[in-house]
Amino acid sequence: QVQLVESGGGLVQAGGSLNVSCAASGRTFSGYGMGWFRQAPEKAREFVAAIRWTAGTTLYADAVKSRFTISRDRAKNTVYLQMNYLKPDDTAVYYCAATRSQLGFVTLNSPQAYVNWGQGTQVTVSS
Repeated sequence: QVQLVESGGGLVQAGGSLNVSCAASGRTFSGYGMGWFRQAPEKAREFVAAIRWTAGTTLYADAVKSRFTISRDRAKNTVYLQMNYLKPDDTAVYYCAATRSQLGFVTLNSPQAYVNWGQGTQVTVSS
């Protein structure tokens, strides 16, 4: 069982930057990919970004494209999300998630692709 622990959230002013990280523990991560989702109050959880673990290729939601960067350190079993030019609309709890070794018929931007989830980290952007 993979356990995911996020860290690095916090409060930042609009236009600022934050870096959140997610460490996978329990065993060497061998899933297809890892991703970040977020959930704002009274809103549905939404996809933010994902990375294919072996290839390193990435996928982003349109709302964060060119502002956020997802990366991974395979040796540390850790995925990162660098968030720049933050906006108040980015305020949410950010969740890290991990897939199985194969996706099947779902895509990386779908919550159904992920079987392990972290506890979430709060990101608050003030205006």
